[in-house]
Amino acid sequence: MDAQAIVAAQPAMLTSPAAGSTALLTDRYELTMLQAALRSGAAHRRSVFEVFTRRLPDGRRYGVLAGTGRVLDAVENFRFSTAQLDWLADQRVVDEPTLRWLADYRFRGDIHGYPEGEVYFPGSPLLTVEGSFAEGVILETVILSILNHDSAIAAAASRMTAAAGERPCIEMGARRAHESAAVAAARAAYIAGFAATSDLEAGFTHGIPTTGTAAHAFTLLHDSERDAFTAQLASMGTGTTLLVDTFDLAEAVRTAIEVAGPELGAVRIDSGDLTLLAHRVRRQLDELGARKTRIIVTSDLDEYAIAALAAAPVDGYGVGTSLVTGSGQPTCAMVYKLVARAGSADPDAPLVPVAKRSAGAKSSVGGRKWAARRPDADGVAEAEVVGTGPLPEQLAPYALHVPLVRGGEVVGREPLTAARERHLRARAALPLSATQLSKGEPVLGTELQLV
Repeated sequence: MDAQAIVAAQPAMLTSPAAGSTALLTDRYELTMLQAALRSGAAHRRSVFEVFTRRLPDGRRYGVLAGTGRVLDAVENFRFSTAQLDWLADQRVVDEPTLRWLADYRFRGDIHGYPEGEVYFPGSPLLTVEGSFAEGVILETVILSILNHDSAIAAAASRMTAAAGERPCIEMGARRAHESAAVAAARAAYIAGFAATSDLEAGFTHGIPTTGTAAHAFTLLHDSERDAFTAQLASMGTGTTLLVDTFDLAEAVRTAIEVAGPELGAVRIDSGDLTLLAHRVRRQLDELGARKTRIIVTSDLDEYAIAALAAAPVDGYGVGTSLVTGSGQPTCAMVYKLVARAGSADPDAPLVPVAKRSAGAKSSVGGRKWAARRPDADGVAEAEVVGTGPLPEQLAPYALHVPLVRGGEVVGREPLTAARERHLRARAALPLSATQLSKGEPVLGTELQLV
């Protein structure tokens, strides 16, 4: 029987007509494990998988969980289409019984974990997936690919917005990343405090504020800088931002105020010694009566450059390459491990903790876990507490897990603004040393309470 015949009676349907299937965003060995487990009978054992990281990237004091909302979409849309099943059959990836099982696949288990925007530390059980082994194992790659990417961007973005303080940061990295990754990066950056993005698809898809005016090409198109500024102001009004470093900076600032008047919204500096130039431009704007005109700086900024500009008269930052590449740490080393499974396919069979016992630093801790962040007497977080068995009553108010999927139905969707607000609260509750940019250990230790 071919794949088309297998799905003829019940073709795989996607949750949203606009969403594509995520079923092949996986590694081949997920499906070959599935095939072997179906044959042995172990595929239907109730199982618990956890996402966690054994360490933070070098020098990072905390991690930021981002991508949860995208994971929920991916799980909903993890359905195999006729074309996909035909391809799997043609490539002999799996056998016919496995194709038949995949044709009817939808995740019917439970997922809970840290809510999006929350901070995390080594050993934090970020996401718990519970269902049959077969249901859970094939989700590994798509879940990790989303969380590893988005959380890396969010961690970098959080460091940048912490360094910027009250000054807004604008995400401008679309031209420095894969087109789909750029949209995900803008989403993650917004969760971590960025004010806006230049990427219109990110604005359309995720409701993130968008911003942008003109590049150097617009100035070079015109016969003079004055002509370019006049054209931009006629189109966008005096609240626009004029790019003033195409030729002579001081002359451009003078021309900008002559054309726009003292109510010009902002000027942008995109090259040179930004600290020195910001002071010069601020003094010049004030002398020209444009005391409310803001100064926006761009040019390969990262969290260190932003911190160095703290004393400069700068009003906002545009960040591109460093942000969308995780500021040198493009992944979070998250893993997806089986931590418990039933002894048989009986739905009532008790769960048995299982763990990897490899040599070196790649071992894991067995058992389904809870997590709580214990505060000190002043309300500042002092420890990440992770345990098995019942959650201690005294830690219940500080529990971190929330339900995300129940019986295959998504219950944890929320507006992106909720994740953004949560992150700012979580970061503010950490010890002050969390936002130091100097290299150091995680700002909180992880305490294990195993039963």
